Amino acid sequence: MSKPSITVVIPLYNKEREIEGTLRSVLAQTPLPDEILVVDDGSTDRSAEVVRGVASPRVRLITQSNAGVSAARNRGIAEARGEYIALLDADDQWEPGFLAEIEAMIDEFPGCGLYCTGFRVVGDDGAYPAPGLQQRGVVENFFRDSAHRYIAIPSVSCIPRRVFDTVGGFPEGMKIGEDLYVWILIARRYAVCYSPALLVRYSRVASNRSAAGYTPERTVHSFEELYDPAAPVEEREFIARAALGKALIQSVKGGTREARRAARFFRWTRTYRRTLRKVRILNLLPVAWRGPLLDAYNALAWRIARKGL
Repeated sequence: MSKPSITVVIPLYNKEREIEGTLRSVLAQTPLPDEILVVDDGSTDRSAEVVRGVASPRVRLITQSNAGVSAARNRGIAEARGEYIALLDADDQWEPGFLAEIEAMIDEFPGCGLYCTGFRVVGDDGAYPAPGLQQRGVVENFFRDSAHRYIAIPSVSCIPRRVFDTVGGFPEGMKIGEDLYVWILIARRYAVCYSPALLVRYSRVASNRSAAGYTPERTVHSFEELYDPAAPVEEREFIARAALGKALIQSVKGGTREARRAARFFRWTRTYRRTLRKVRILNLLPVAWRGPLLDAYNALAWRIARKGL
C-alpha cells in the first residue's frame, strides 16, 4: 500500500484555549500527516500566537481577514499539497489511530468521496458516543442511514482533493449547516466510507461555538437550491433535516423570517415533523423566550438519550 498524502485543514477563529490541544492531537498521530494548515480567520485573541508557539515544521499558519468558516476551509483546501484533505475544527481532537484508520479505509475501499469515523461528544458531564453505524465499509445509503445517526461531521472527515474539484468548496457566507451542504453534494456523486471506531472527540463546551454568535447570513447558497423533487425520498428528507435544523437556530437568534421560509418550503417532510413543529412553535413566541425554551427541551432530550431511552 502506498501512503496517501494527507493535508489537515483547520479553520481557526478565537480558539486560543483549544487550538494547542487540537494541534497536539494531530501531531500525536501515527502516521503523521504531510502538512497541517491552520487558517486563522481574523481572530481577535491570541489564537495565531498559540499556533506559532507549536514547534513543528508540519504546521503552517495562514492568516486572512474574517470571512467565515467556509472561506477559511476553502483557503486551506486551495493551498493544500496533499491528495486528501482531512478536516478538523479548532476545538476538536483526534484520538491516536485516527489517521491510521483513515489510511486503512482509503486502501481497502478506494474511490470513495468521503471517509469518516465515529466520534465521542464531550460535554460538561463527560463524554459519550454519538449514535453512528455499526458496520465498517461503504455506506449502503448515506441519506437514509444519516436519518437518525451521525456519519459525517467535519472533524471526522477526509475527502479526496479531486472531489472538491468536482463538487466545489464549502458554501461561502453560509454560517450554519455548511458542512451538510457539502455532504449532500458529495453523497449524490460518490460512495461514502465509514468506520464505527470512536476516534474523534467533538467538543460541546469549547469557547465561541459557531452558532453562538449568529447574525443573518449573506450568501447565495441555500438548502432550497439543493432540493430536487425527483430525487429519492431519502435525499429529500436529508435536505429537509438540514434546513429545518438550521431554521431552529435562526429562529432562536431572531431570524424569524428565514426560519418561517424554511418551514414553509419543507412543510412536506414526514421524517422530521417534530423539528418542523418546533420551528413553527418557536416562531410564534417572543424571541426572548425561544432560546430558554429550546434549551430546556434539548436538555431533557439529552438526558433521555444518555439513558438510552
